[in-house]
Amino acid sequence: MDYTQWVETEFEGLSRSHGLSCTPGAEIEARLSRLRSGMAEMGMDGILFYEKMDRFYFSGTTQDTLLFVPLEEKPLLMVRREEARARLESPLENIVGMRSIKDVPSLIKEHQGRLPGTLGLELDVLPARDYLWFKDLFPKCVFVDASQLIRTLRMIKSSYEIDLIKQAGVIGEMVYEKGRAILQEGMTEIAFAGLLEAAAKALGHEGLLRVRSINYEAYTWHVLSGVTGGIVSQSDSPMGGLGLSPAFPVGASLKPMKAREPILVDFGTCYQGYQADETRMYSIGEMPNKFMDAYRACREIHDRVLDEAKPGADCEEIYIKTVRLAEKLGYKESYLGPPGLQTRFIGHGLGLALNEMPFLAEGHSYPLEEGMIIAVEPKMVFPGEGSVGIENTVVLTQGGNAVLTPASQEIYEV
Repeated sequence: MDYTQWVETEFEGLSRSHGLSCTPGAEIEARLSRLRSGMAEMGMDGILFYEKMDRFYFSGTTQDTLLFVPLEEKPLLMVRREEARARLESPLENIVGMRSIKDVPSLIKEHQGRLPGTLGLELDVLPARDYLWFKDLFPKCVFVDASQLIRTLRMIKSSYEIDLIKQAGVIGEMVYEKGRAILQEGMTEIAFAGLLEAAAKALGHEGLLRVRSINYEAYTWHVLSGVTGGIVSQSDSPMGGLGLSPAFPVGASLKPMKAREPILVDFGTCYQGYQADETRMYSIGEMPNKFMDAYRACREIHDRVLDEAKPGADCEEIYIKTVRLAEKLGYKESYLGPPGLQTRFIGHGLGLALNEMPFLAEGHSYPLEEGMIIAVEPKMVFPGEGSVGIENTVVLTQGGNAVLTPASQEIYEV
């Protein structure tokens, strides 16, 4: 039996018995229907998908492929590697092999009888070299940026997606509870982080968080204790931590954790591709009153955001209200980072990527809608001392919102 025959006869049963599940065909078709409506409004004859999570969202597979979605005909999935798995993972009908990217124009022309006149590309993440290559391959085609359309479509989650994010939240709850038995004085941040990640992976966590970006990777587990919680780094977040080297200057470090200092654990769990992001506080013995008070302020801001977050509410207005509340509570200089380095958002969307729309942020004045997913994360930073915060992943419902990360919001004191 050759490899392709084995995949066709044995792989599906093997994968299902070990927890792999595929995106339902009806889910993919609903996404494609919404995509075509947007394409028609923008005057696009088709979109050629390059970015991995966009291809997964519209095809159900992350094999090495390019996905062409025409305005009228059915999609065409062109597979460089591995075609047999792509056929099992994707519900799409038209799946063909592709030896090289040079084959793309001929495969599209064979599929629909013509080449597109106007073609959408993901210009927010497409490398310049590949853009120039596509220009050579489609010399008569007009290229338009499809990235905003794609990001807007992915912003509203279906019940299928919400259920997967909810399951990621359940895994997070179990892992945070396991942390009580793992945490010990003198243990390094990175050792604690590694043990938490091992516990999460045993429960189905996939071990990485995807980000729609160039030159940025997301670390699954951030453990910041005492002074490292007051360190800012390259990531657009209130604090970055020390990290392990200048090559990756964020997150957990080799610093040993001490009694009574704040230990902030910020992590995202990834389940079946979908992420839930959350932050909780640990301490070995009781934290000093300064940090206890700041944590209570974070929870008050968090709860106010949940009171405000409902369909129709303006994203920027919610952020501005939290800045005013933080100042009223006496934390103007500590809210969302040290003075001069404070971030300008209190919440971010997530799903297949950690930085999806919407953003509760400065400059993002648009309404919330039912089905949006937001990670709400108020944090206080004290340089040279530490940081505290809380974060929950929340879904917008018809009447308000619901928290998808059920871990206890009390400090995990050991």
